[in-house]
Amino acid sequence: MGTRGPIPERSEARRRRNKNDDVGLVKAPSDPPADLPDLPEPDEMWHPIAKDWYLSLRESGQAAFYQPSDWAMARYAAELMSRGLSEDRPPNGQYVAALNSVMASLLTTEGDRRRVRIELERKPAVKAVPASVTAIADYRSSIGG
Repeated sequence: MGTRGPIPERSEARRRRNKNDDVGLVKAPSDPPADLPDLPEPDEMWHPIAKDWYLSLRESGQAAFYQPSDWAMARYAAELMSRGLSEDRPPNGQYVAALNSVMASLLTTEGDRRRVRIELERKPAVKAVPASVTAIADYRSSIGG
């Protein structure tokens, strides 16, 4: 299942490095896997949020670890989610807890993945230069300064 307790920090965010700190840690690209099997399309009757969630799994990096049974579980979770969202009354706590448990077993959140020691590599952030700094630099260069 994974560890209990607080969600561990990402490996690059940890200050203390122990000798066996990264043992068992699996790093995977955050891009969707290239070799996805032929998956059934979402049911047209599903709630839009359930459709979006199901389709987002195809674009997520953890899909590289999914087996056919995991995709079947994802369809089941989307069906449960859709039924709960389509009802007129609010969902009860037990329903929400069961749905969260199914979603956690599919490693859909970063915390779920960190608990089982899987990290999706983040794409490097493009550092944007603030417009005001660029404008001032251009102005200085235009006046010869």
